[in-house]
Amino acid sequence: MANNPSPKRATDNATDPCVPRIGMIYNARSRRNQGRDLRIASRPCLDIAQPTTKPEIADALQRFARDGIDYLIISGGDGTVRDVLTMGHRVFAEDWPALAVLPRGKTNALNADVAAPANWRLEEAIGAFGSARRVVRRPIVVRSQGGEGPPILGFILGAGIFTEGVRSGQEAHRMGLFDSLAVAMTSSWGIVQTVIGGGSSKWRRGTAMRLRRLPGGTALPHAPGGDPGRRSLLLASTLRRMPLGIQLFGKGQEGLRLAVLDRPRRRVMSFVPAMLAGWHPAWLERAGLHHLSVEGFAMEIEDSFVLDGETFPAGSYTVTQGPPLTFLAP
Repeated sequence: MANNPSPKRATDNATDPCVPRIGMIYNARSRRNQGRDLRIASRPCLDIAQPTTKPEIADALQRFARDGIDYLIISGGDGTVRDVLTMGHRVFAEDWPALAVLPRGKTNALNADVAAPANWRLEEAIGAFGSARRVVRRPIVVRSQGGEGPPILGFILGAGIFTEGVRSGQEAHRMGLFDSLAVAMTSSWGIVQTVIGGGSSKWRRGTAMRLRRLPGGTALPHAPGGDPGRRSLLLASTLRRMPLGIQLFGKGQEGLRLAVLDRPRRRVMSFVPAMLAGWHPAWLERAGLHHLSVEGFAMEIEDSFVLDGETFPAGSYTVTQGPPLTFLAP
């Protein structure tokens, strides 16, 4: 529930000269920002905040809510979007303004789904308010069981070899590779390591985790053989299109989609390129690759997991879907 009553939007008042009233979170540290778009910072009805910490993001969003913004523009990458949604959850709850993302970060997976132009300028995003496509997505909400802090909101959650891949991705960034190039390099490297690695390799030993479907608490399926308390890969997302056109999730799934690999059998891993292109024969389920669509799930994990590029600690969590959010794109 929001801390404050739902704000009165400028669009609710026909006499308000600021229609739409716009708030913008500008991550000055994002790779492709560096002062870009700020030349129109003094434009009427536009309030640009440049927070550098999560509490500062929360303060800016509280101010925007008091002002009754109609439109929230986020300039940054997936991590910036995650932090804005997380800190805005207590502010806007189920009543978010329209959103737009200027994809300026190292990774911009949300943009691959929403399909805003990679070079979308602030002036264009402002001008698109009345005519842009509306794309509705529900973020993932991750709640720590017994822990402190607010729920975390994002769009792509991964664990197991996904976490190892993200760690490798940091090296790709240092090499100057970003977006799809970084995804391609780290994915290829992970596949090679998983196929050729020994049983003690971090790419092959799996991660201790227990997954239960919500509501109800029934255990997610696990193929015969191997340790039923370990999984090699967990990937969860509410996005419909992934970077590079990856189609690891099952066809026809809606809502919160999961891909879970029990153990990295070489037969399965050798077909990964075909699976990423959407080839999902029935024998994969028997081999331990599960495609599911769920309302939510509980996760007990003994290693870190990743949500939109940030690593979070081991523990017990519930993962559900957040409120419908409306993203604008031309």
